Amino acid sequence: MADAQLPRPTVAVVGAGWAGLAAAVEATQAGAHVTLFEMAPAAGGRARDVAWHGRVLDNGSHICIGAYVETLRLLETVGVDVAATFDRRPLTLVDCAGNGLRMRPGPPLRAFAIAVLTRRGWSWRERFALLATASRWRRAAFRCDPQATVGALTASLPAAVRAEFIEPLCVAALNTPVAQASGSVFLRVLQAALAETAGGADLMLPRRPLGDVLPAPALRWLEGSGATLRLGHRVERIDRDGDGWRLDGERFAAIVVAASAVEAARLLSPHAPEWAAQALALRYEPIATVYATSQGCVLPEPLVALHADGTRPAQFVFDLGQLGREQGLLAFVISGASAWVERGVAAAEAATLAQANEQLAGALGAPLAAVGTIVEKRATFACVPDLRRPPQRVSPRLVACGDYVDGPFPATLEGAVRSGVAAARTLLGQPGENRPRGPR
Repeated sequence: MADAQLPRPTVAVVGAGWAGLAAAVEATQAGAHVTLFEMAPAAGGRARDVAWHGRVLDNGSHICIGAYVETLRLLETVGVDVAATFDRRPLTLVDCAGNGLRMRPGPPLRAFAIAVLTRRGWSWRERFALLATASRWRRAAFRCDPQATVGALTASLPAAVRAEFIEPLCVAALNTPVAQASGSVFLRVLQAALAETAGGADLMLPRRPLGDVLPAPALRWLEGSGATLRLGHRVERIDRDGDGWRLDGERFAAIVVAASAVEAARLLSPHAPEWAAQALALRYEPIATVYATSQGCVLPEPLVALHADGTRPAQFVFDLGQLGREQGLLAFVISGASAWVERGVAAAEAATLAQANEQLAGALGAPLAAVGTIVEKRATFACVPDLRRPPQRVSPRLVACGDYVDGPFPATLEGAVRSGVAAARTLLGQPGENRPRGPR
């Protein structure tokens, strides 16, 4: 912690998405006085809830997994009861008929092998092919040619394994189709889930609207810890001021820019034009969430895999009633949704409802009724091979963070949180628990 006899370092955090909240909490814990700026009236960024015609809906159906160690640590820090907030269960990716992968509790690699061997709907040849390939990935320390796509990495696998396991897992983790997705990042995700943490592959499904998962508790914690919150304030400019910085004329010892890549580039281009150009060069993939109701509907699992193709958009559906939300409310997720967004929301919604009537027929209650579709057009960066992401360090005492900033993970909640934590530690101390005094 900072020396009580010295002034507390003043740190501005620009952006109150999950990366910015993580940076603000970490910097506050390190002894800084944090001022958190957010241009929107509410925190949460691309993982928040929104008011929608009398309902509270998430702007995208996000999940955590057991390997999200920094996210879970952050939640516990700000007072979230993790056990009450999430439905935690071993990885279960099955369709409405029960075909798919069911992992059991226990060491992840062993549980994965058992799940593959006992998976319904695959031949023994298909099961052994996946296990042999996974074993090769493990022996190679989950590394591959950085130029390889997921499609190339898994080309030797049987078609059923690619279609029913690799493709949905890739698009869920990287939000990028297998033909374009980075093989090395895909393997990094598998490594985190299967080889680093006990229960790393566990699904953690939020039982509450996303705003209640992190944004609201983090803001309460920050305010109670002496931070200054300025929601609804768009930062106009950042200027160098001696050994510190001025943000809209107000002086700070250091600044963390946790805004979107476009907004960060606007603020940082006068000081780091190459950084800004790199940020603006990122391409994006949208995610669409189609909400619908079916009174009396109870799916076999809170999260059910769907068979997606050129006419069936959604890869997964959440039964929100099983997660403590409105009974009969379903959230259909269309990841890598560029083609469907181009066709228009109405077309995507109609195709999703048709898909649901076909693939969930035995579980639906009353006829499906559309509630609405929420599209995040810049949900994640396109996670392609050998992608150059902008670095964390921008200038002395000026750093950036976000799920798009350089790091080993794709654009996930954990990627955002880790980036925020790392940014705060860069400014205020060395990584780890013993943090030296920060800038004055």
